[in-house]
Amino acid sequence: MELRKLLKGSLLAGAFVAASATTALAEFPERNIEVIHPWGPGNAMAMSQVVAKAMGEELGTDMPVISLPGAAGTKAQTTAMGKPADGYTVFDGYVAPLVLQPILGNADWNFKDFKPLSAAVANAFAIAGQVGETRWSNFEEMMAYCKDNRGELRYSSGSRNNLPHMVIAKALQSYDCVAQNVPYTQDGNVFKDLGSKVLDFAFVNVGNFRSNPDKVKILLVLSELPSSKKAFHGAPTIGELGVDLGLSNLGPMGWTWWIVNPDTPDDVTEKLRGAMERAMARQDVKDAVEAIGFVPLEWDHTKYEEIVGGVDSQLNSMGNALAWEEEELKKLN
Repeated sequence: MELRKLLKGSLLAGAFVAASATTALAEFPERNIEVIHPWGPGNAMAMSQVVAKAMGEELGTDMPVISLPGAAGTKAQTTAMGKPADGYTVFDGYVAPLVLQPILGNADWNFKDFKPLSAAVANAFAIAGQVGETRWSNFEEMMAYCKDNRGELRYSSGSRNNLPHMVIAKALQSYDCVAQNVPYTQDGNVFKDLGSKVLDFAFVNVGNFRSNPDKVKILLVLSELPSSKKAFHGAPTIGELGVDLGLSNLGPMGWTWWIVNPDTPDDVTEKLRGAMERAMARQDVKDAVEAIGFVPLEWDHTKYEEIVGGVDSQLNSMGNALAWEEEELKKLN
């Protein structure tokens, strides 16, 4: 009789624990979920707010986007991953902190160290020249001019040693074009100096281009994706010109995959994944993202290792493009 009572009590206790676990899962999220964004206010943050708002609607909670710029995105990623692994902190994982900075030795993690939710967006890059340029009419003619006039041309990739700098340096190296990179902190100054002929060409993203479509001529889209070509009004792409950078898919682009701490419970992770995938599939979200100047991506978490791993491998194999540029410029001094 006592054994029967003990077994009955154990069964009741087990049922209570199971019911409690089910209730806990059903109640997630019980409060706001923070999205840690690695850059300052601007188009990238506005895009993240669009995705976060839609994802929050799918989950029935608010998802404020918190800006934590600094250290090429690693400050924000370190902060986000230092939070409890409970699903209430999501990191907006751009290529710079997630892949590029570890390659450069500025971070001690690998993209495999995190749980992916879903791909979000890409920010296509292009090389833009001056309107009314008379020395050349297209990218290949500019490269021929550059090869014959080593060190004469000046360009900007924004800041030094960022992803656009690496990609442009690789493109120039493939044509044996040596040019001087001029760093800028504000995009507006780049467009002003292109117009006044202080710069010969420059990196631009889709948002820059849409804000200044009449102030630049797009010479080359640094991506093979059809969506990138469309974003730059049909300008020629690296694939069409046969420019072999050793980069494909997201390799030559800025992009973000949203990720969480690897210790986040699987059931919570799956709920976050489902909400983000539904949000990214919504037409209102796609329209809003494109209006800001980004390209919505359609890869779910199952493609993370294939796509991001490919970028990691490609950027690692790009080797010495930046070092080559620096050494060639030294030879001219």
